[in-house]
Amino acid sequence: MGNMFAGSEVVEIGIQIEKNGKEFYDAVSLSSKDTKAKEVFKFLSQEEERHIAVFKKMQESVEQYEPAESYPGEYFAYMNALAGNHIFTQKDKGREIARTIKNEKEAVELGIGFEKDSIIFYEGMKRLVPDYDAKIIDELIGQEKAHLVKLTELKAQL
Repeated sequence: MGNMFAGSEVVEIGIQIEKNGKEFYDAVSLSSKDTKAKEVFKFLSQEEERHIAVFKKMQESVEQYEPAESYPGEYFAYMNALAGNHIFTQKDKGREIARTIKNEKEAVELGIGFEKDSIIFYEGMKRLVPDYDAKIIDELIGQEKAHLVKLTELKAQL
């Protein structure tokens, strides 16, 4: 069997994804000209902030895994490779992507894509953790599904 990882690593990546989501929604809220969209993006930013707090609380309750490393940073390089092309795992990407947005509809479409990517990422990671940490991953997935629903509702309103 391959390496098994504790839920704490997945939660840490989840925190980074949520931080980038918050930065993204903060930036598109500030640049939005549509009052309703501005209000919804601000709400989503607050939701991301709440999710960060939830994930940090989850992190306190899961086993902290200290991997053996051949060289400093090896483990996090490996986790980044597992994250693949999920753009929101990279620090400061939320703000950077928000600068390229042309309108509210594009921001919503990107947000939907990011949330779907997060769900897929967590579903994949769930297979890599011990059974006792699977419930933590399920909680992360539930949070991302809630974001997806909110964005889909916003899309219908625009």
